[in-house]
Amino acid sequence: MTFLRYVLALTLAFAGLAPAQAAARARTAILVVQQGGPNFASDAKVRDRLTERGFTVQIEDQAADPEGAKGADLIVLSSTVSAKDVQPGWRQLKVPLVTWENDFLDDLAMTGKRHDVDFGEAEKERYLWIVNAPQPMAAGLPAGIANVYVKQAPMSWGKPGLGATIIATLYGQPEKVAIFGYETGATMDYETLAPARRVMLFLGNDGFSNLSASGLKLFDAAIDWAVATK
Repeated sequence: MTFLRYVLALTLAFAGLAPAQAAARARTAILVVQQGGPNFASDAKVRDRLTERGFTVQIEDQAADPEGAKGADLIVLSSTVSAKDVQPGWRQLKVPLVTWENDFLDDLAMTGKRHDVDFGEAEKERYLWIVNAPQPMAAGLPAGIANVYVKQAPMSWGKPGLGATIIATLYGQPEKVAIFGYETGATMDYETLAPARRVMLFLGNDGFSNLSASGLKLFDAAIDWAVATK
C-alpha cells in the first residue's frame, strides 16, 4: 500500500466507516420459552420471524436468570412459559420487552393481580377492534374490526394501568385489551415506572402459527415499536 492510500484508508475510518460497521451489527433478541414444551414448534416460528427481521435470536428456558439478558436489544417472553417458573427479575430490566403471557403481566407490573379480572385468556376469538389506528403499533390497519387469526383460537388480554397506550381490544369486549404498550418511564400498575418499552400482545400458545396477514403486521409493528428510539 502506498503512503497516499494508507492516509486515505485512515481518513475513511475516522470519517465514519467504523461507526457504519458498528451500526450494521445485528440486534440481539432473547426469546424466553418453555424449552422442550408441547408448543415449542410455535416458538421456533417466532424465532425464525425475528431472524428474518434482522435479529440474532437466543432462546432461553423459562427458568433463565434475567441478568443474562441485560445486554440484549429485545426480550420476547412467550406464553408457552409457566409463569410460576419464570424469574421475577424481568420486570426491572432496562431492555424493551414484548410478551403474550397474560399470566405474567402482573409480575411485570403491566396489569393488576386478579386473574380473569385484570388479565386472562378468551377461549375462542378471531377478531380485534383497533381503537388507536394512528399509533405505529396498529401497523397501518384502519380503526375498527381486524381479522387477526386464520381460525378461532385463544387470545390473551389484560387491563393495563393508566399510563398505557391502548391499541386494540377483543372484538365486542372493550374491557379486555389485546394490544397495549408502555413508553419508557410511563406509569404501569402498582405505581411502577416502565424501565424500557413494554408491549403486550394477544397471542395464545400457538397463536403465532395462526396469524392472518393483518395479525402478522401487528406482531411486526409491536416488535418495531418496542425497539425503536423516539
